[in-house]
Amino acid sequence: MKNAYLLSVLETVKKRNPGEPEFIQAVTEVFETLEPVVEKRPDLVEAGVFDRIVEPERQIIFRVPWVDDQGKVQVNRGFRVQFNSAIGPYKGGIRLHPSVYSGIIKFLGFEQIFKNSLTSLPMGGAKGGSDFDPKGKSDGEVMRFCQSFMTELYRHVGADCDVPAGDIGTGAREIGYLFGQYKRLQNVFTGVLTGKGLTFGGSLARTEATGFGLCYFTEEMLKANGKCFAGKTVVISGSGNVAIYATKKATELGAKVVALSDSNGYVYDKNGIDLALVKQIKEVERKRIKEYVKTHPEAEYHEGCKGIWTIPCDIALPCATQNEIDGESAAILAKNGCFCVSEGANMPSTPEAIEVYFANNMLYGPAKAANAGGVATSGLEMSQNSQRYSWSFEEVDAKLHGIMVNIFKACDSASKEYGMPGNYMAGANIAGFLKVAEAMKAQGCV
Repeated sequence: MKNAYLLSVLETVKKRNPGEPEFIQAVTEVFETLEPVVEKRPDLVEAGVFDRIVEPERQIIFRVPWVDDQGKVQVNRGFRVQFNSAIGPYKGGIRLHPSVYSGIIKFLGFEQIFKNSLTSLPMGGAKGGSDFDPKGKSDGEVMRFCQSFMTELYRHVGADCDVPAGDIGTGAREIGYLFGQYKRLQNVFTGVLTGKGLTFGGSLARTEATGFGLCYFTEEMLKANGKCFAGKTVVISGSGNVAIYATKKATELGAKVVALSDSNGYVYDKNGIDLALVKQIKEVERKRIKEYVKTHPEAEYHEGCKGIWTIPCDIALPCATQNEIDGESAAILAKNGCFCVSEGANMPSTPEAIEVYFANNMLYGPAKAANAGGVATSGLEMSQNSQRYSWSFEEVDAKLHGIMVNIFKACDSASKEYGMPGNYMAGANIAGFLKVAEAMKAQGCV
């Protein structure tokens, strides 16, 4: 980055947010691609948009006390960062994982601004969570935690203010408990959360949305470059909703998915992943991915996650967590013939990995564009809640497909307009930023 103004804003970010490398990494990555915007749009500099967009509108940190099954009081820390509401109510998931702290939530909330903007739906950017770990907890313990969490959060959220959703560790069970407590406290039945059960305002296709959307975006990116999923070998990290439904859609599009992982290790099945078995292991039995080889002894299980990127493939879809592909892993992917990396997780590639992608002319679909299907369908759930109406699976899926195609087109168009054709990371950042920036400028210094 050479622009003196952006460098000065970034320096302020570093001083104000020490010890938060994920947030600083996210801001740096966005700013590096916005240099041509600064040169072309001095009015946005004059309006202080860049200075304002890196500072959350509101940060909430709170204590979450709950009682475990042994009757012992446990205490976790809760977060909600309401980053930007220029184009609509705050929107972003709740992450429950031991790694959660303010820097993780701020990085995710910052990314959410641009991701939500790209969907073209009226949603601002936010994120929340806690260092609570739902793994190994009983349903009663999870319920008591969620009720305590919402007892504080309810003051800060609402259908026209801030609409949280699920994320890592926050699935249908957790959303149900959170919604029930909100309804109890507020005495209203409203679309305050998305990812709800189908019996109380949820949307069909929401579970599949991020994984399906990832493949819709990737297929459009491949088509624009004379390629497609059909006949290709795919490696996918993770084994949660995003990975499972990316596997399903990639397979439907003619690809063969040969690997999945969890936080302990990965499985490699050269014959193609048995998705029904993975769903049984992860969704029904809630066990580890290593159980896969008990049914398929011809497959391989390896401890540790990094090795998954040594498996030769044409397309890599990282769907696990941030910074899971570093420069070394990216170099191995390139050496083994991988020509496309598209991100289902949030910021799964380090800056060094992204440099490798571009140096090897690999197609790269950045998370804020490629994994926007989840929040897009959350936006569609909000619309259905507002109408007191439900659309069919096919209707939601068709709308999702259209949104993801349009996101790619917006990224492609912006990359070309600003002199970086084929750089969809730059295109996503620019297209997402400009919509929010115009709204911030129009609304004055707020």
